[in-house]
Amino acid sequence: MNKKIITSILLLLIFGSCQIPEKENQMEIWKNEVMQAELDFAEMAKTEGIAKAFEAFAANDAVISRNNALVLGKEGIRNLYENRDLNNVSLEWKPDFIDVSVSGDLAYTYGKYNYSTVDSTGVTASSKGIFHTVWKRQADGSWKYVWD
Repeated sequence: MNKKIITSILLLLIFGSCQIPEKENQMEIWKNEVMQAELDFAEMAKTEGIAKAFEAFAANDAVISRNNALVLGKEGIRNLYENRDLNNVSLEWKPDFIDVSVSGDLAYTYGKYNYSTVDSTGVTASSKGIFHTVWKRQADGSWKYVWD
């Protein structure tokens, strides 16, 4: 009887310990997916424009905070950027940190950004800061931001 108990305990320990590296590997895969979403988002902002990128990477229920106000939903985000002249504006960022929930459906990132504008005389003004974004996995498996 003791042999069965000891064998059972050993098997539980062996199989239980095998799941830890597998879970860590899955977490790294999810973190890489979120990093790629961030990089694609930043690249689109750079090449196709801030307005297009912020709309394309927003979940339908996304919320962004701008100028002490909340902008609600993808339509609200589209409206925010719709009448702004962003021709002489650039926004660059890259996450310094990414974490993903154990279930793999939520993630957050933070890092540094640089927002620059060029006025009519050619003078560039820059604003640097820290960003924080919350990402949610969508039904199709893609990552969209729900908070920025």
